[in-house]
Amino acid sequence: MKKREHQNFWKNSFIGLTFIFLYLPIVVIIVFSFNTSRLNILFEGFTPHWYISVFHNYQIMSALGNSLIVGSISTILATVIGTLGAIGMDRYHFWGKQLLDKVLYIPIVIPEVVLGIALLSIYSLAGIPLSLFSLILAHVTFCIPFVVLTVRSRLIGIDKSLEEAALDLGAGPLTAFIKVTLPLLLPGIISGAGFSFALSLDDVIISFFTTGPASTTFPLQVYAMVKTGITPEIDAISTIMMIVLILVVVINALIQAKKLQRAK
Repeated sequence: MKKREHQNFWKNSFIGLTFIFLYLPIVVIIVFSFNTSRLNILFEGFTPHWYISVFHNYQIMSALGNSLIVGSISTILATVIGTLGAIGMDRYHFWGKQLLDKVLYIPIVIPEVVLGIALLSIYSLAGIPLSLFSLILAHVTFCIPFVVLTVRSRLIGIDKSLEEAALDLGAGPLTAFIKVTLPLLLPGIISGAGFSFALSLDDVIISFFTTGPASTTFPLQVYAMVKTGITPEIDAISTIMMIVLILVVVINALIQAKKLQRAK
């Protein structure tokens, strides 16, 4: 009995330390977003002032707006292209399919700095100016493989006889796909889209090589501010973003829980 209690103690301690390691930085950001000191080195006092002033900071809000624009557009494009690519690779056999399947992993496994330099070289050769457009193209490039892999993993678990049954009952190929296959694929598509948006919103290295001075993103703005010191305004906007993310996760969990209850 004592041995089991001893094992449980160390197991719970390890789990607790893991959670502290993961979430302590987040707690620090939230706490320092209320810091009265602009230097944000030591916590000197409590104030909600930064949650108001951050919305009047043109550089931060402009960079955040660019990130949201790039993230939204690149996510939509990558999701559409990646979903179609995943369906095509799952249903059709063509010359070079195995090679293409392996090539899809290249943007995932190679260092981001290599991909960033490669894209910059292509833009230079093609005469494409560095702007939001070039940044969106870059983000679509490294987001597509993640969507393809996510949707293909979902396709593996779908019973293809369901769509065949719809075709036998008189539905056309497009109707069967929209009413049968697409709803079954939707969880994978949403996961791929969410993954793409998170990657796009978080990217620093590839964005550094493929964006112009007039299209700075939020991560690049934070990176630039590190040299002079990050103010509590960054902590405040980061806290707001985390709260929005938590709300999205909670709402999604509630929706999934209701679906499971209806299924029972």
